[in-house]
Amino acid sequence: MKKLLSLGMVLIVGLALLLTGCGGDKKAEQAKPAAPQKKVIRVAFGLNDKSPSFVGMTKFKEIIAEKSKGRYEVQIFHSSQLGDDLGLMEKLKMGTLEMTFPSTSPIASFDKRFMVFDFPFLFKNEAVVDKVLAGPFGQKMLKNLSDNGIVGLTFSENGFRDLTNSKREVAKLEDFKGLKIRTMQNPIHLEVFKLLGANPTPMAFGEVFPALQQGTIDGQENPIATIHANKFYEVQKHLTLSHHVYTPFILMYSKKLWDQLPPEDQKMIQEAAIEGAKVTTATNRKQAGEMIPDLEKKGMKIAKISDADLAKIQEAIKPVYDKYKAQVGAPLFDEMMAEIKKAEAAK
Repeated sequence: MKKLLSLGMVLIVGLALLLTGCGGDKKAEQAKPAAPQKKVIRVAFGLNDKSPSFVGMTKFKEIIAEKSKGRYEVQIFHSSQLGDDLGLMEKLKMGTLEMTFPSTSPIASFDKRFMVFDFPFLFKNEAVVDKVLAGPFGQKMLKNLSDNGIVGLTFSENGFRDLTNSKREVAKLEDFKGLKIRTMQNPIHLEVFKLLGANPTPMAFGEVFPALQQGTIDGQENPIATIHANKFYEVQKHLTLSHHVYTPFILMYSKKLWDQLPPEDQKMIQEAAIEGAKVTTATNRKQAGEMIPDLEKKGMKIAKISDADLAKIQEAIKPVYDKYKAQVGAPLFDEMMAEIKKAEAAK
């Protein structure tokens, strides 16, 4: 009997030790620090994955992964997967999306100061553009976005906008007459094409190709990279290298989410955005040089506007400057024009 009692006590003690050990292991596991959760930066935009913008954002993603040592992951949503420009900017304001980069034209729908970039034939070439955007005026415009709950990180290239149509060569003022041209929903763009004698027709970008295909509209205007990437050459016979408007992209971040980041991470993201934007700009310019001959090979007829005809066109659209200068703010407009003149004079 004593032996049985002793054996029972041994078993009880052993079981207690075993349970204690298991509990200790569980506590030890619970005490282990959890692996830090990777932070996500979602970048959404309208253009497709063949665009210079996608190339630039891929570079941005690589830089963030390297500099953050994997703490951050950049997720790229192209081709309007998360919405159009206005919808994406609203998401930034609400803090439900980190980044996007519309052109300045849709930004002007909620901040009229950005209409300053919509005036036609402002910039003679890319060298002038680069000086103005990198200078005090460009930096001032980026800072202005903070009034709208958005952090302006840097400018990037959208490119000069050029005209395509399926009807005829457009090289002089009278050639615009009666053409139904898709434009953005932008008051200055609409007014310009009306004054030229065309019928401007705003519509969402995703609707443009089928509208051209079905003949609902005769033409559209966009940078060369966009014309090529979206295969407008399949439904458009004529391309005019009009370079009528330069509306840059702006890489922007939600201020609500930006303010939650530590300063060192803000610096890292800003630097990566600048490098990504440089890649977009370089890619856009390289591709444009290659794409114009390619568009010609694909059957498009290329036209240019002579200096004499350009002077007539500028005279025809002069009322646009008179009408919208006050809306943008005359001092801001004059400041930009002074910066442009300074850039043109610089060697």
